[in-house]
Order: sequence, then structure tokens, then C-alpha cells
Amino acid sequence: MSETDSTMRRRQRTVSWVVALSTIVLVFDGYDLVVYGTVLPTLLKDPTQLGAITPGQAGTLGSYALIGVLVGALVAGTLGDLIGRRRIMLINLAWFSIGMGATALTQSVAAFGIGRFVTGIGVGALVATVGPLVAEFADPGRRNRLNAIVYSGVPAGGVLAGLLALVLDDVVGWRGLFWIGALPIVLVLPLALVKLPESPKWLASRGRIEQAKALAERTGIELRTEPAAPSAGPRAGFPALASKDLAWPTALLGTMSFAGLLLTYGLNTWLPQIMANNGYGKTYSLTFLLVLNLGAIVGGLFASLWADRAGAKRVVATTFLLAAGTLALLPLKLPLVVLLLAVAVAGIGTIGTQVLIYGLVSNYYPTRARAAGVAWCAGFGRIGGIVGPVVGGLLVGAGLGGTTAFYLFAAVAAGAAAVTLLVPRSRDEEEPAERPLAAAAAGSSNPV
Repeated sequence: MSETDSTMRRRQRTVSWVVALSTIVLVFDGYDLVVYGTVLPTLLKDPTQLGAITPGQAGTLGSYALIGVLVGALVAGTLGDLIGRRRIMLINLAWFSIGMGATALTQSVAAFGIGRFVTGIGVGALVATVGPLVAEFADPGRRNRLNAIVYSGVPAGGVLAGLLALVLDDVVGWRGLFWIGALPIVLVLPLALVKLPESPKWLASRGRIEQAKALAERTGIELRTEPAAPSAGPRAGFPALASKDLAWPTALLGTMSFAGLLLTYGLNTWLPQIMANNGYGKTYSLTFLLVLNLGAIVGGLFASLWADRAGAKRVVATTFLLAAGTLALLPLKLPLVVLLLAVAVAGIGTIGTQVLIYGLVSNYYPTRARAAGVAWCAGFGRIGGIVGPVVGGLLVGAGLGGTTAFYLFAAVAAGAAAVTLLVPRSRDEEEPAERPLAAAAAGSSNPV
């Protein structure tokens, strides 16, 4: 076997492990996102579980996890560009699992809310970290595709939560469903300790060139480094986001993520209850949730292939418009087959679009600001995720039903499509953003 073939095999093996572990991590993130929506009808109906809960309180409870996600994403963004992607991943795998287990043990509404907040911190840190990690291992021509595979773990976890709720809810109850969410600490963390490498690009961006070269040789990753933008100077992490060339796109990308997660969390939290209020039984209501997330997985993967060819920005704008159209159709009295198809397309335009946004953001920023950029979009976006369940709860509690909620969500999607078109081209699209590390080291003693 030639040296080139050996290097390619090492690289493929490394990328496969990074993608597989990152995807599994986000499956549990998606599980956490949807499991609350699946148990919500039980908690609303049976006050013996945690106490009496009104629809407004249920929306607020749903937002507690998202506040935690906001905190976790911002902390990961602050530390991820300083202490590394791998360390953040390992710590928060354990944190997330402990939070899910603690939530399963709660006996009151207040304790349940605290458990959701603590779990959300781990979720936010993981979501903000896997994107930069995958972007720094993936070949340039496959970045959108691999990011879509990884972030499709979120709707896949939603599908898993819906299926397990259908099959196991009467067997293990809502507490058992939360205990399932605690499994990563025994199933995933030990594997990640052995198989998940640090990013050589991150090591190089911190000036640890010899370590980066050694790791690149061991993993087969071609180590390339990015030239610093003159206007950005040497700043890394969140300070780099305020630089002249990144401030405006950062604001726009954050707004897109805000809209995408408002739609994602609003629908995943309230779609079963809204459909139940519209006359569909529990089985049908959970089926809508499954179809929403399955549509996001399948449609998101096809859209990512298109994004690698046509550019992620154009595809995101298109899928947001798809969401606007289909969400406006959901309140109509459609035949069941047509309604299910509309829900699936809405999944592509909401959850699937958020998958594409993470890919766009992960590849938009230079290495020195990548974790901060993804964390900003994940964190600020979670404010939209907080708003979505709260607004849904207020509308349901006021007796306005699903019609108003669906029309409001459609308007959000249409506005987000317009914002997407305003995002400037990234430096990656305008010029070669990377150069071989050897050449960079020869031209600079402090490569970025």
C-alpha cells in the first residue's frame, strides 16, 4: 500500500468516527427536544405527575431547557476556541446525561424546570461544538453534506422520541422516557474518549504547530491553515465576530437561526397538542410529529447535496419559503394524506432548514472564530426557540388554536427567507481561504 493510500485510509477512518460520534450526540439532542412534546399531554392531563400545569406554564417549562441551551452554547463558544473542541464535547456528554437522569427523578414543576435548564446547558454546548469539529475535518467539497448528516441527528432523535413514546409510554411512563435520554454517559462517552480526536486545525490556530502536525500525521488529515483577514487582526473567538468583515453577517446569520429554531421548537412542542385540539387522537398527533421530523431528515439530506453544488445560502432561502407555504396550508381541512405530505414538507422547511443553517454557519467563519460563530448562532437562535413554545402556549391557552399559530409561523419563515438573501458571500466563496500549513509557517511565525 502506498503512503498516499495509507493516508487516505487514515483520513477516511478519522472523518467517519468524527461524523458518527457527532451524529449520535445530536440524536440525543433531538431526543431531548421532542421528548418534552411527547410527554406534555400527559403532564397537562394528570396533575398527580408533577402538579397542575396550565398551557401557559407548559410553554414556559419548555423554554427552560432553551435558556439552558443559550447559556451552554455561549459558554462553549467562549471556551471552544480557547480549550478545544474535544474537551467541550466530552464534558458536556456527561453533563447532558446527568441532567436527563436528574429530570426523571423530579417530583415538582419547579424541580422539573430546573432539570430542563441544567440539561439544556449540555445540549447547547454540544450543538455549538459539533459543527466546528466536522467543518475542520471534512473535505471542502463535502462539508454541507457531512454537516447535514450530523445535524440530521436532531430530527432523527425527534423520530426516536416519537416512536418510543408510542411504544413505551404506557410501559415506562414519562420518567422512563427521560431515563433513556441519560444513556450517552454509558453508551457514547467511553467510545468518544477513545475515538474522538482533537481538531488539528484548532491546534494550528492556537500556534501549537508541532502538535498539529503530529496529530495530522496520525489521523491522515491534511493540515491547512487560513490567512488572517487584515481587518480582523489576530482576534479569536467572540471578539473576532465584532470585526468589520464579520459583524454584519453574524447579525444576519443569528437572525436566521432565531427564526429556524423558533419554528423548530414551536412545532415540536405544540404540534401534537394542536392536532389533538383539532380532533386528532393521541396516535395521530404523535404521527404528525414523526412525519415532521422524518421529512426534515430525508429532505435535509437531499437539500445538503444541492447546497454543496449551488451554495447553502440559496438553498436555505428556498427551504424557508417552502416552510412558509406549507405552514399556511396546515390550518385548512385537507385530506389526511395531503395533510401528512404538507407536514413532511414543513419539516424540511423548518427543522431541515435549521440543519442547513448550521452547515452554512460552520463553514462561513475562519477557524479562529468558528466555535464562537456557531455558538452565537446556536445561542441567539435559542432565544427564538424560547419564544416559539411560549407563543404556542399563549395562543393555545387563549383558545386561538392552531390556525393563528400556523399563520404566525408561516410569516416568520417568509421573513427569514428575505434575511437569508442579505447574507454577504463568505471569504471561502470569494478566494481560497486556506493554504498548506508548511507554506503558512514559512510566511508567518504566528499562523492563524
